[in-house]
Amino acid sequence: MQRPLMLVDADCGFCARVAERVPALGVRVDRASVQATDLAALGIDGDRALREMPVVRTDGSIVWGHRAWAAILQTGPAPVRAVGLLLGSRALDRLGRRGYALVADHRHRLPGGSPACDPRARQGGDAVPARPGPRR
Repeated sequence: MQRPLMLVDADCGFCARVAERVPALGVRVDRASVQATDLAALGIDGDRALREMPVVRTDGSIVWGHRAWAAILQTGPAPVRAVGLLLGSRALDRLGRRGYALVADHRHRLPGGSPACDPRARQGGDAVPARPGPRR
């Protein structure tokens, strides 16, 4: 893999809309949908990928949520890369996790969102917040 791979939930209008705008940042990542990718071959938990965006780095390691966004931004031009470095820093880790969870948990209410984006709709009505898993 020559560039990081950003995996997006294509059934979520908000997620798809955001992913379409990523190239405008000047980042160098490939994009694919969670639904059209062999997640098991990449070592990605499909359920988690619907709650929290994964990025597969060029070395095969996987980062999730705000760390995924940091990895994406770090492939861009200097100003964008700087934002990625800050977002991925230890100093902003807690804030980044909380900010990502807030957006992910409410993406169905954001522009482009739909009922299909609601984490509760996918889990039979029980809210499943986008809580980050263990650090990899």
